[in-house]
Amino acid sequence: MTLFSIIGASIFALMAALTLLVTLGFPLGEFTMGGKYKILPVHMRFMSGSAFVFQIIAAISVLYVGEVISLNIPLSLARGVCIFFGIYLLLNTGMNLMSFSKKEKYVMTPLALIGSICFFATVFL
Repeated sequence: MTLFSIIGASIFALMAALTLLVTLGFPLGEFTMGGKYKILPVHMRFMSGSAFVFQIIAAISVLYVGEVISLNIPLSLARGVCIFFGIYLLLNTGMNLMSFSKKEKYVMTPLALIGSICFFATVFL
């Protein structure tokens, strides 16, 4: 369970770092949000910044449920958060597969799928 949570958190940390860079205007937009923009337009950066916050919450939650870190929140809440993000990543896998961006399709799809597996394994194994 610990290994799955560390891998899942690492994947989300990578996604969070990418999201932060895209939010700050770095030319990495082809990896996110359908890959339509190399540099994310200003009006889309708020949504990207919000995703960054949720990705950090997901990484912390899976580490807590996997007993890698200790927090003062109910375990049932953290497990629910992990299930939510496991489902989110599974749906994200499908969306990435349909992306017109090869970078998003071939880089982010496997990351999302592996992340989803790790989140579910952390909660249910």
